[in-house]
Amino acid sequence: MSTTFEAPIVAAEAPTGGLTVTHEIGTAIDVSYDGLQLARYVYESPIAQRECPMPYFHPLRSLGGDVVTHNRPHDHRWHKGLSMTASHVSEQNFWGGGSYRPGAPGVGYVDLPNVGTLKHRGFDVFEVTPTSLRFVEDIDWITQAGEHWVDETRTVVVRDIDPASASWAIEFGTTVTNVRDRELRFGSPTVFGRPEAGYAGFFWRGPREFGGEYTGGDILAAGGLRGPEIMGQRADWLAFIGKHDGSENSSTMIFDQDPGNPDAPAHWFVRKAPYAVVNPSLAFYDELVLQPGESFTRRYRMIIVTGRWDEPRIQGYLDGHPL
Repeated sequence: MSTTFEAPIVAAEAPTGGLTVTHEIGTAIDVSYDGLQLARYVYESPIAQRECPMPYFHPLRSLGGDVVTHNRPHDHRWHKGLSMTASHVSEQNFWGGGSYRPGAPGVGYVDLPNVGTLKHRGFDVFEVTPTSLRFVEDIDWITQAGEHWVDETRTVVVRDIDPASASWAIEFGTTVTNVRDRELRFGSPTVFGRPEAGYAGFFWRGPREFGGEYTGGDILAAGGLRGPEIMGQRADWLAFIGKHDGSENSSTMIFDQDPGNPDAPAHWFVRKAPYAVVNPSLAFYDELVLQPGESFTRRYRMIIVTGRWDEPRIQGYLDGHPL
């Protein structure tokens, strides 16, 4: 069943040639502008358990029509476009694939029966205006053994679609609450000894052509930081610039964070080789611990731009569009 502008809470008409939101009830939300699909948010799909079923964005497109996400690549089938994940939660895996265990053969990953599910429960708010989409979603984090450990409330806003600057933005807010009867410890492989592997939280996987030591994209961040050496450093924002096969367009992905986040500025997990990924980490070097009933809240934004933006232009945009 596919319904344009039908929603559990609020719906609105968009002007001809503007924003269109189509809700495939029980499956996904499509967002288009002037007939171009900008985003698809899949909240229910038959993903294999090993890949950690969860809501995710894919595809995301620039206003130039280029896809800026990669979904379920053969090298890491559990990478899903743009998503919220956690590889280490008190010995459980809400990320997918193997779990890092120090001393294990190879680079230390072991397949274990501990890959959970982020299960869509429903929408509290679903609002469409002529220029934006906003929804508030409830998600249960359930272990592979069937135990409900986390309540997540997720707020997503699609906004600031601007043909003049060829840019648009997704705001992503999450509140994660421990509903278990004991503490939860959120970590990453770096917490347990693997260098430069501090991934945890809001995670983007870039298209195949953005990755590679010699042919991959460019990375820059606030304060004049450049290149892969940004890995593990703190910065207010980070940008990844890549060039697309086929169109030969460039796209700039800008990631920033609410300055009110408790860990702002976040430590960044970022790679261009062998593939493009960006993540403002929740737990790069140290565990984040939640006692029973406690919550943490984070708010991020991803701005998708057609073309190459340099640091002054990025900073000017962020100054003019505070999160």
